[in-house]
Amino acid sequence: MFLHTHPYRPFIPKNAIKLIVGTIPPPRFSTGDLFDEDVNFCYGSKYGLLWPILDNIFDLDLVYENSNSAIEQRKDFLEFNKIGICDIVESCERDQLNASDMGMKNIKLRNLLKYLSEYPTIETLLFMGGNSINGPEYLFRSHLKEYNIQLKKVSSKNAKIHQFEFEKRLLKTVSLISPSNAANRSIGAKAIYKERIQRDKNYSTFKFRLSQYEHFFNV
Repeated sequence: MFLHTHPYRPFIPKNAIKLIVGTIPPPRFSTGDLFDEDVNFCYGSKYGLLWPILDNIFDLDLVYENSNSAIEQRKDFLEFNKIGICDIVESCERDQLNASDMGMKNIKLRNLLKYLSEYPTIETLLFMGGNSINGPEYLFRSHLKEYNIQLKKVSSKNAKIHQFEFEKRLLKTVSLISPSNAANRSIGAKAIYKERIQRDKNYSTFKFRLSQYEHFFNV
C-alpha cells in the first residue's frame, strides 16, 4: 500500500478570482522521481495538457523542464491573471503506483471552503474533470455535504456549470474535460467531437479541450 501525499501547498494569489481544482499529481511528484521534462509544480507532468493549453491560449512561451525558471513562469502567469490552484486531495492510499483517480482509497480531502473563506475574491472554481467517481467535482460534492451545502445546476451547454452559496457569496463551479490524456476516450465518444472530426480530419482531442478551456479561462 502506497501513501500518496500531495507534494504542493495551494498556490493562491491574494486577489485570485478563479481557482483551479484537481485531485492530486502523479505519485512521482510525491516521491521526487521526476522526468527531465516534468516541471516541479502543479500540473507539471510532461504528459499533462493544462499548461500546454494555457500556453496556447495566452501565448506564454513556456519552457517544459525540471527547472526553477519553468516554475517561476507558471507562478507569474497565475499571479498576473488572478488564478489560484488548490487540488482537493491532501492524501490517499493506493494499491498500485499510478495516477488513476479511481485507484485512490481512504482519501483525505483538503478543506476548500476554508480557503474560499480566506480568499473572498474567488468567484469561480474550475474543476479539472467532472463528477465521475473520485473526480474533483465528485469529491467537492462530498466535501459540501459536510456543511449541508448543495450544488445547483446552471448549465451544461459547453461544460457543466453549477453554483452554490457560501458565506453570503454566490460561487460558480465549472467542470472542464480533464487535462489528462486518460480522458481522450471520453472525448472521442462525444457526438459533437465525432461530428467535428468528420468535417475536419485535423481536429483533435487537444483542440476540443482548447476551445472549452479558452472560453472559461478568458471570461
